[in-house]
Amino acid sequence: MGASSHHVVLLCFLLLSVVSAHYFYPNQTNIGLPFPDLIHATTEELGTGLERGLFTSCDLVKAYIARIQEVNSTLHAVTEINPDALSIAAELDAERANGTTRGTLHGMPILIKGNIGTADKMSTTAGSFALLGATLPRDSAVASKLRKVGVIILGKTNLSQWANFRSNNSTNGWSAYGGQTTGAYYPQQDPSGSSSGSGVASSIGLALATLGSETSGSILSPSEVNNLVGIKPSVGLTSRTLVIPISERQDTVGPMARTVRDAAYLLQAIAGKDSDDNYTLAQPFESLPDYVGACNYSSLRGKRIGVPRNVITPGEGDGPVLAAFDTAIQIIRRAGATVVDNVNITDFALDRYLNSNASLIVLEADFISDLPLKYLSKLVTNPNSIQSLLDVRNFTQTFPPEEYPDRDTAVWDGAVDLGFNNTSPQFWATYQENLEIAGRQGLLGVLANYSLDALILPTHYSPGLPALVGTPVVTVPMGQSPANTTVTYNERGTLVEMAPGIPFGLSFIGPAWSEASLIGFAYAYEQRTMVRDQIQPYIVPQVELADIVSARQTGVRSF
Repeated sequence: MGASSHHVVLLCFLLLSVVSAHYFYPNQTNIGLPFPDLIHATTEELGTGLERGLFTSCDLVKAYIARIQEVNSTLHAVTEINPDALSIAAELDAERANGTTRGTLHGMPILIKGNIGTADKMSTTAGSFALLGATLPRDSAVASKLRKVGVIILGKTNLSQWANFRSNNSTNGWSAYGGQTTGAYYPQQDPSGSSSGSGVASSIGLALATLGSETSGSILSPSEVNNLVGIKPSVGLTSRTLVIPISERQDTVGPMARTVRDAAYLLQAIAGKDSDDNYTLAQPFESLPDYVGACNYSSLRGKRIGVPRNVITPGEGDGPVLAAFDTAIQIIRRAGATVVDNVNITDFALDRYLNSNASLIVLEADFISDLPLKYLSKLVTNPNSIQSLLDVRNFTQTFPPEEYPDRDTAVWDGAVDLGFNNTSPQFWATYQENLEIAGRQGLLGVLANYSLDALILPTHYSPGLPALVGTPVVTVPMGQSPANTTVTYNERGTLVEMAPGIPFGLSFIGPAWSEASLIGFAYAYEQRTMVRDQIQPYIVPQVELADIVSARQTGVRSF
């Protein structure tokens, strides 16, 4: 982990103290009110407890750190704990005691993905030693927004290295800096990626919620297999300033949380315009929509929801997913929506979507330009003198902990061999193909032609087309693989891809800036099904708030 050895010793002492206390103190306050169970605790439950003085933000930080320490040697979800988290919590507790709160998220601990920049004592590495020790002039825009509303940035999560944009033969959730993250729903579970650690950490209550980033699937996929709600916002709803980039046309930052409402609270905090990210200036509203207020049980009533069936290309083991999807359609109908089936994208769009390499070319050309321009050139200190993709590749191929050539650099090799970047004439024609595939002949055409409010798909099939046009998707838990599922491994034989009890999700897809509507639809479905509560992880931290508060009240030393 990124903490000093002295800090780790103190953390271990805390863990021993609270685990011991766990066996003596009931999970309730001294006035008889129950403490929220941290694997299920919501923003509003924690806010109520803080307001009533049942516990403090310092208690929350200690509880979450202890929970991280309890399971992180198995799951490797968190790479760094913010050494200032407790002092920040104490300041926020003092503000609350003086009658001042910065908003609903005041004093709430959140973990953020390891490619989201912070100007503090933590590293921003994208999982690579190449950027270890590099520093930024200021926080990323989304981190700054979190601090402004009183969020405690508790630490950083592991990710598929470089947001899964390095290798053709690596594994989801592996980075040189953070090791191999695994999921909590089956031993050695593939956590998906690239926001792997964010998915795992949020799923078992290592923080209230987490932030991930997505270029194509990196919020939606790990949210799905970790039994979470994930919001992939429209490109431009949340700033990417000082987030390590892949593609300015597809990158977006969004929440990963245990409930739709919690995800909405977090989105409300990080969304908005940023003069340093021109894509955010395209937002069509001066004041943000009320994403939390969009959580309405009746949101589906009177809406038209489409199913683009030809995007679903079933593979081995998809039977239970498709059966659950058909059940979800019936639930949505009973909620008052009209579901229009077989609203398919054109044959041309489907063929190009499945067979064209245009999407990869756009990402490669953007990465060549965006990595140095939008991030590396902004660094204040840069110990390894990383100035370009060529520098990154050279470092990776010569620094043994990066595990090259066992984990190749094929994605970068392709980008370098491309011979052009996103300012070249060749780039524009390729990008226009993407817009045609997913736009007029794809999802956007379907939405318009059938007068639909949204589309639905099993989450496994939902990320690719919206990624090409930068439109939003919300995934919500839909089910789990049955008990008779055959256990299957990835190509390396190191991670379990399919097994009993692995969660899967349902995605609501809409046009740009339709997050409020999608959140409402997802909430209406979630509240009618409560699927998340039916799926149990195999590993759960045992430390709870009661342990921390009781230890404090009885004088047991922690820090």
